[in-house]
Amino acid sequence: MARTTIALAGAGMIASVHSLAAYLAGDLEVTAVAARTVANAEKLAAQSRARAVRPDELPSGADLVVVCTPPATHVDMAIAALQAGAAVVVEKPLATTLDDADRLVDAAAATGGRVAYAENLAFAPAFTAARHHAASLGPVHHLDTHVLSERPTWGGFLHADWGGGALFDLGAHPIALALLLAAPARPVSVSCRLHGANDIEVDDLAEVTLSFDSGLHASIEVSWRSPAAVWDLQTASADGTLRIELLPELVLEVSGEPVALPTVDPAHPAPQISQFGYLDQLESFAADFAAGREPEMSAAFGRGVLDIICGAYASARHHGRVEALPFTGRRDRTPLQLWRD
Repeated sequence: MARTTIALAGAGMIASVHSLAAYLAGDLEVTAVAARTVANAEKLAAQSRARAVRPDELPSGADLVVVCTPPATHVDMAIAALQAGAAVVVEKPLATTLDDADRLVDAAAATGGRVAYAENLAFAPAFTAARHHAASLGPVHHLDTHVLSERPTWGGFLHADWGGGALFDLGAHPIALALLLAAPARPVSVSCRLHGANDIEVDDLAEVTLSFDSGLHASIEVSWRSPAAVWDLQTASADGTLRIELLPELVLEVSGEPVALPTVDPAHPAPQISQFGYLDQLESFAADFAAGREPEMSAAFGRGVLDIICGAYASARHHGRVEALPFTGRRDRTPLQLWRD
């Protein structure tokens, strides 16, 4: 089987994760790394057995470009890669404004859907098993999820030019999972209360209620204030319950009964790459593009997540006022600007 070649746009922590996922996949190969800082690109390129290139040289002959730079640069880099003939995977959040997200969705449509939205947890074995079981449990009438962690100590997450804080970046995960588990129900409104801290420029705690046309009101809590990491999700339907825990333990329960999950070889160099979906995500996107299929995690899906986030920040500006979805507010503002400006 021919290998899919990959260029990494960015050389930070998440780029390193994608590089390791490609290495573990076997049929994927990182061939180029670009970053604003040449030394960072050269370091990751050496680790990946690839070559360091300038950002304007991408895709450097690669089949696929993975964009994992700061969110404000995602769309321009992705469109440039598309215009050069590569398929693209864009890390979450998709963009910092809905105007930019619209541009990328349009560009993806013009190239036959060759843009994927990187929501790794949608590919985590625990979550894919949960979706399988959820299909037999009927429509969801209860969903709550908590994603709690410490503040990030790397990158620009705590600064206003990132576009938003805990809800914008970390919150993209539980919103995406809620959309997948609630489907085919569609979100119709969102309300949110946000909290910040005096020493940072963005929010670090969000309490969100996401309402669907089925009558479901999903509760989502996202925080950078927790000394211990907690990632869990619970749903209920008329026919049973489902509980997923990714941290601190890896657990799946259906109607109170534990479900066996795939085991990872203790000698595995990085079990989290598989457990948190990074490996299956990259392999799935490469297969989709090779077959000419638009991925389920498409640019349009990523825009849908951002639409909810923008509505939530606008709601928080008005102390939790319910905002209708799709969001009808300004599309040229970042989530943080919708809250504070």
